[in-house]
Amino acid sequence: MVAVSTSAPGPKLEALTRRVGGAVCRAGDPGYEEARRVWNGMVDRRPLAVVRAATAGDIGAVVEFAKETGLPLAVRGGGHGVAGNGTVDGGIVLDLGSLDFVSVDPGSGTVRAEPGATIADVDAATAVHDLAVPLGVVSTTGIAGLTLGGGIGWLTRAHGLSIDNLLAADVVTAGGGTLHASAEENPDLFWGIRGGGGNFGVVSAFTFRADPLPHEVLAGNLVYGEERWLDALLAWEEWTRALPDAMQSIVTFFVPPPSWELGSEPLMVVRFAWAGPDHAEGAAVLAQLRAAARPDGEVVGPMAWTAWQSVADELFPRGSRAYWKNTSFDRMADDVVETLVLRAGEQRWRGTGFDIHHMGGAYGRVPEDATAFPTRAARFWLNVYGYWQDAADDGARVAFVRGLATDMEPFATGGTYTNFLGAEAPGPDERRAQQVDRRAQAAAVWGPDALERLVALKRRYDPGNLFHLNHNIPPT
Repeated sequence: MVAVSTSAPGPKLEALTRRVGGAVCRAGDPGYEEARRVWNGMVDRRPLAVVRAATAGDIGAVVEFAKETGLPLAVRGGGHGVAGNGTVDGGIVLDLGSLDFVSVDPGSGTVRAEPGATIADVDAATAVHDLAVPLGVVSTTGIAGLTLGGGIGWLTRAHGLSIDNLLAADVVTAGGGTLHASAEENPDLFWGIRGGGGNFGVVSAFTFRADPLPHEVLAGNLVYGEERWLDALLAWEEWTRALPDAMQSIVTFFVPPPSWELGSEPLMVVRFAWAGPDHAEGAAVLAQLRAAARPDGEVVGPMAWTAWQSVADELFPRGSRAYWKNTSFDRMADDVVETLVLRAGEQRWRGTGFDIHHMGGAYGRVPEDATAFPTRAARFWLNVYGYWQDAADDGARVAFVRGLATDMEPFATGGTYTNFLGAEAPGPDERRAQQVDRRAQAAAVWGPDALERLVALKRRYDPGNLFHLNHNIPPT
């Protein structure tokens, strides 16, 4: 852990203010209260200063400042991380949100994006060329944290994770210098940033491969009332066994928002997107599920890709109080289905839900050791999430998320997806235990074999653990 300096950082902070092109916002300055806030409203921290980077050069200056002063450094990209690691009490926040430029080379099918860009920024740039980068499922998500954690989304089966489509990255390391990471240059670092998160440095630019995608995709929702859940979930599992890669589906259990006009009772919704050019083929694939489990309602049809990517945005507004957990699993046997259906039926409120992502396809054909992503073997990934607004609901909503995650532990296949993982809020005794057991926590995320390789990378690129405000990989 980086030691916090006990000396006044004032003169050095003034020097940093003169050195960087972006604004340095300190406590008491206009805009400080807004600058310090992160997406998760449960996270309330007061940094010494927030530096809003204006150029890539500002990144190295802030990294060097944090190293010189010993102040804790938080790095914030697009600002959608549920764990709240984009801020810190008494330290420095490097806010990359203004670095959001995206350029597309349609000839080579490559996209270069700055670290403050969101999914919406990338989609807006690529859609005009009938291209898409495989990213997430909520358009306000920042691409930096999403990619470094892996990047599960609507094109995972068709084209793989975001990291599977990452061609190169420029990484500002703890030394303040920039390294180009790709399969040819610094390949060990390139392996580590693809799933290892922000443990090895700050990415100042991403270069992705973009894949062809029609301007309009066939997408929509099949809706099932509670009495149909058991049969519909089993039918969906059977349907997923032989799907073409172009079909991506996510089963969601939740109480829908009022704008969806689907009532106030919990629902099961099969959400899907067909990434192929032939909508008729996609409709025929969907018809197989519809025949096996006729929905109580549906909204299906061609939709602009950018519109589909933003359908779920309203569920996760900035300032939501949020707590998430996740796990992967392989089978949909009776005990698994009963657990999911039982917990889904307990939700009689708006503010929690869970998604079952069908994996496989292109994602599953990437060798397990090709990237630092935790596991490729599981057929399904479960994300249990809370996204409520009232602090009075904290206890009940957190308990629901933890309860379902605990119930699913016997069926887990191992590994944790860091992008679907909220931060815990331990008491003093738990904090002491976590300091001792940080390596065990990391092993639970990445697995012991991958962790050995990741720890070696951490020792090489960040031996002092400057980049520790994340799902951390300890250097020792």
